[in-house]
Order: sequence, then C-alpha cells, then structure tokens
Amino acid sequence: MNIVVCVKYVPDAQADRTFNASDNTTDRVNVDGLLSELDEYAVEEALKIVEAGEGEVTVLTVGPDQASDAIKKALQMGADKGVHVNDEAIHGSDALATSLVLAEAIKKIGMPDLVVTGMASTDGTMGVVPIMLAERLGVPAVTFASELTVSGSGVSARRDGDAASLTVEAGLPALVSVTDQINEPRYPSFKGIMAAKKKPVENWTLADLGIDSGAVGLANAWTKVEAVAARPPRAVGTIVKDEGDGGAKLAGFLAERKFI
Repeated sequence: MNIVVCVKYVPDAQADRTFNASDNTTDRVNVDGLLSELDEYAVEEALKIVEAGEGEVTVLTVGPDQASDAIKKALQMGADKGVHVNDEAIHGSDALATSLVLAEAIKKIGMPDLVVTGMASTDGTMGVVPIMLAERLGVPAVTFASELTVSGSGVSARRDGDAASLTVEAGLPALVSVTDQINEPRYPSFKGIMAAKKKPVENWTLADLGIDSGAVGLANAWTKVEAVAARPPRAVGTIVKDEGDGGAKLAGFLAERKFI
C-alpha cells in the first residue's frame, strides 16, 4: 500500500514566536521550528499500516527551506522518501491555496492508496485543510480518526465525540486525518537517523506542479492579519488579607464577576 503523509513545519511552541513586520504573517524563518506534533501521529499511523503489510510511505511538506527539517524527522522515524514544495510565491497562502498545492503535489507523486494527515496544525489549529484536500483529490475523507483499520479495499475509523463514538467507513483511495489518541509516535533510533541520510527527497516549485503563482500567496488569500500587538504583561493580582472575612470577600469577588 502506498501512503502519502502531509506534514507541516511549525514554529516551536516553546520559542519566542513572532510575526513578520512587513506583512503580519507568521515568521517561519527567524524562529526555531519542528515537525508539527500532531503530524507525528499521522506519520506513525502510516508506518504501522505499511509495516503490517507492504508498500511505502512518502512524506510531503510545503514551506520554506527550514521545512526540510519536518521531512527529515519523518524519514528518521521510518518514512521511505520525501517531497518538499518550496517556492517564495507560496508565502502567506491561506488554507485554500495550501490545499491546492498539496493536491497538485500528490497528483505529481502519483495518487496513493491513502493520504494521511494530522487533525490540524499546531500553529494554525484550523483543521480544514484535510477536507479541502480530499475534495480537490476527489476522494472520501475520514476525519478525526482515533482508531483506524485498513483492509484491501477500504478503511474503517472510530471517531470519538463528546457523547458517542462513531464508526466511519470509506473505500480506497481515501484521505484520513488522525487525532492524538490513535497511537504513540516512535522516537527515531540511531539506525533510523543514519538511514534517513540516504533516503531520497525531491524539491519542487510551483512551476513543477503547473500552478500559476497568481493562485497562491498572501495577495490571493481570503483573509489577512491587519495588525499585531504583543500580549500585555500580566497585571499584579489583588492580595486580600484574611481577617476572618476571607470567605465573604472571595464570594463577593466571584459574584461581582458573575461567576456565581
């Protein structure tokens, strides 16, 4: 079974994340980044499926030069090869344009049996790209899978909600997005790290995909950030000295703010 896993290079949540002063887009160059944590579950699930049978796992990412680190991590985990779409014209693209680039890249790779994604990215947390991507590819989408079973002709996924769990089935080829409940991503072993250095990674531009630069980028995004301001420092809290009436003061505080 051939599987394509879409992964994203995101700013490290522990780093000092900033925006570009010129256009208010997320700064993905001058900050430490890494493979999106939620995408690690997608890579792990794809590896488990292939290891249970046969086939190969291709990881696909769209982003600047540093995004190659996301591919490198996935290859170290065990993926077979990678594809990096890197073009300055993509900068500032919204979810619609991102899904277009991913779709055309997958078509160029060769339509796989299964496309796997994380449930969302840890920087944007929108969660809409998987559905958009499935629509562009013309395949069924099975989203938010907490458990996945793949047979020779289809997939069956358990989707856990607040009140109930649903079983969703679809024929192959299909797209599946997975949650962080589906597995425990492996750590790259020393053997995996060394093997990853020899695995092929192709680098493509928009021209390689036949995409007009006028269809992507910040100028063609449906939304944009108008202004950015740093979060104000946390104000010092009110200290109340308990002189036997602490409970009453606490109740008054909560009532004033309509918590009770």
